[in-house]
Amino acid sequence: MPVSRRTRAIAALAAAPVILSLATPAVARGGHDQHLAKKLVKEASGESAYRHLEAFQKIADANGGNRAAGTPGYDASAAYVYGQLEQAGYDVSYQDFTFYESKTLRQKLTVGGRQLTAAAYLFSKSTPTGGLTAEVKAARVDDTPGCSLDDYASGTFTGKIALVKRGSCTFQEKEAVAAKAGAAGVIVYNHSGTDAVHGTVGEPGNAHIPAAGISLADGEALAGQLAKGPVEVTLDVATEAVAKKTRNVIAETRTGSPDSVVALGSHLDSVPEGPGINDNGSGSAGLLEVALKLAKETKQTRKHPKQLPNKVRFAWWSGEELGLLGSEHYVKNLTEQQQKQIKLYLNFDMIASPNAAQLVYDGDDSDKKGAGPGPAGSAQIEGLINNYLDKRHVQHEGYDFDGRSDYGPFIEVGIPAGGTYTGAEEIKTPEQAKKWGGTAGQAFDPNYHAKGDTLKNIDKKYFDLNIDVIAQAVGTYAVDLGSLKG
Repeated sequence: MPVSRRTRAIAALAAAPVILSLATPAVARGGHDQHLAKKLVKEASGESAYRHLEAFQKIADANGGNRAAGTPGYDASAAYVYGQLEQAGYDVSYQDFTFYESKTLRQKLTVGGRQLTAAAYLFSKSTPTGGLTAEVKAARVDDTPGCSLDDYASGTFTGKIALVKRGSCTFQEKEAVAAKAGAAGVIVYNHSGTDAVHGTVGEPGNAHIPAAGISLADGEALAGQLAKGPVEVTLDVATEAVAKKTRNVIAETRTGSPDSVVALGSHLDSVPEGPGINDNGSGSAGLLEVALKLAKETKQTRKHPKQLPNKVRFAWWSGEELGLLGSEHYVKNLTEQQQKQIKLYLNFDMIASPNAAQLVYDGDDSDKKGAGPGPAGSAQIEGLINNYLDKRHVQHEGYDFDGRSDYGPFIEVGIPAGGTYTGAEEIKTPEQAKKWGGTAGQAFDPNYHAKGDTLKNIDKKYFDLNIDVIAQAVGTYAVDLGSLKG
């Protein structure tokens, strides 16, 4: 998983959009035919998909221990997925794009002669050599800290360094709002854990002011000092942008109306620190498993495959760990008509966390946390997944559309979205441990963005369960979109 998690680089450059084949339109059924859904749930399994996780692990082992975008490990992962889909009979294509990697040259924050652990924003604007020395002023801490100019209404920030708490909006938005408020720099402190925030502005052109992240403890201590009187700090950051190339993998059924596209996606890249078998080999393998079973059931390798009412399009994104680069590039290069043809987008990012929770994206904002509801139809997608889990007697909770994964670009253009997630660095509560087992007080995935995200540290039970969720959704929406208007 991604953006507000650790981020490493960014800036997709324009490339020609992938124009996918147009099959003969088919009329969508008005009823709720569950034959295909039941068949896919029966055929698709975690046991079968495990071979894809093994392939991703072998690829990482052979390529420096990771499958990060712009590396041989990622390219080999993309080639593996492409080959499986091509053999299954799909129309498959690569979508190439260029991105920039941010190289950190300096990152230091000094308060009263004491140096704090700080992480320069990726693509941050650099301070002068020797740093920027200025008074610190705290932005308001509320449900959306530092996300609007109202959070800076307490006084002038001109020429000062803004202190902002992490949460709600993106790192890029916090930096941009602080700059609009007149701040000469911004320091974002974490909302949990012990690590310094690793933020990003997405690409070099988005940088307005020098920006860095610090830990929750250091941020709260600095805020406490400010409450007693003026505090001066020296912020010293510098970054450099390096161009790299990578690619998305896109596959779609050869039948189904091009005006009724059911889209699903998972990011294929890992972070540089590890092989990314849960994050997000699990979602990628689960999606591939269902795609292969759908191909078999609809006879995609035959000259005349079975007709589907709706076209099903699968995507494996690159650069998610760098800031949703692949999905943003894809959506950005769709025409308005192509956007309208996509009736929904389902996202699966981390579906086998070792201390798992069963989380479903909160399409209707019934939990009243963070961001609002998704576009019209998102509530119905959440309902379909929740109903399936209820029938399986699986407890579940909503999870906010916080912009941290590849549904983000689709939501931004009004495409309804949904999906499942088993948790990353968030801490499991005692109540959640009673629901799903596991260990309270520990992260859902203690190996998140680390070397330990390997085959040894996935939950096969939740891997299998969420593959069934994917299969149920694909089998339902491929033949009937009526429930989106429920």
